[in-house]
Amino acid sequence: MPAAQPAKTYPAHDEHPSESVTLGLDPYDLPDKASIFSVHYSDVGLMPIFVVITNDGDQTVALSGMKAELVTVNRTKIPPATEDDIYRRIARPTGTISPNPLPWPKKAKGSISKDAMEEIQNSQFAAKAVEPHGTQSGFMFFDVSDIANPLAGAHFYLTRVRDAKGNELMYFEVPLEKYLSAPEKQK
Repeated sequence: MPAAQPAKTYPAHDEHPSESVTLGLDPYDLPDKASIFSVHYSDVGLMPIFVVITNDGDQTVALSGMKAELVTVNRTKIPPATEDDIYRRIARPTGTISPNPLPWPKKAKGSISKDAMEEIQNSQFAAKAVEPHGTQSGFMFFDVSDIANPLAGAHFYLTRVRDAKGNELMYFEVPLEKYLSAPEKQK
């Protein structure tokens, strides 16, 4: 897992100063960045996006009911993949038809390594709250298998984030063009 920086330091971010909460995104769309994973998610049509939420306020922010969505340029709404969705995509079970005149399907075979399962479980965004003056982070994986350039013109929305009193905060909207047009960091 990459070390999370304050959310406002990411090129693609949405800061809500009045609520003291910032959402930052870092898509892992390039091979050099995605090399931190043992699984090649781009090969199976998944895009990992590192999600960082920073709470600069004095009250806890609840994330347990939050809803994330990637909306492409043609308005296709993509929810984050569940753990089971990711497992299925990686295992890619495929059945074949036997050469027998009767088309009996053979049992589909697919598996996922223990290391890959642990990587998915440990990397997914799982925080239920952000403590005062704290930051939470993790990856969300989006199915972009049929989209040529999924980030161009796309927006990331996060809703149902609540303050300590249970009031819903203003929704977060991050245009991913901010990420695409950001200057490269010098290493």
